[in-house]
Amino acid sequence: MQIRKGTREDVPRVFELVQELALYEKAPEQVLNTAAQMVEDGFGENPIFGLLVAEVNGRIEGISLYYIRYSTWKGKRLYLEDLIVTETMRGHGLGKLLLDATVAEARATHCTGMMWQVLDWNEPSIAFYEKYGASLDGEWLNCHLDFK
Repeated sequence: MQIRKGTREDVPRVFELVQELALYEKAPEQVLNTAAQMVEDGFGENPIFGLLVAEVNGRIEGISLYYIRYSTWKGKRLYLEDLIVTETMRGHGLGKLLLDATVAEARATHCTGMMWQVLDWNEPSIAFYEKYGASLDGEWLNCHLDFK
């Protein structure tokens, strides 16, 4: 098992994992992004996200995709958009390696902390994050606008 920074060449496999996550979360029709757009957004002139990949025997089996956000109260924060481990590799320690590497990235870039979301029915993930001492906040509601 190896954790490393992702590259543009990794994006086709990374996008497969994104689609696998969408199936797991029962929303495959909501994936509007493309691998080509991910290459541009993550590895173009002005990258807007960071990517860590977990390889097992040379094959990407997990990712951590994150970006920097800003809080008027807390300052610079790392937002973990997705932590994905393939279904066949769950329970083998890849998630822990990826989350540890993401925490290290947040500290190395002088963030004051990390934030992410987890679906309320995803009990295995909730239990995983609770082992880290993560605070689960049921007080805030998610809001979004979709532009088509």
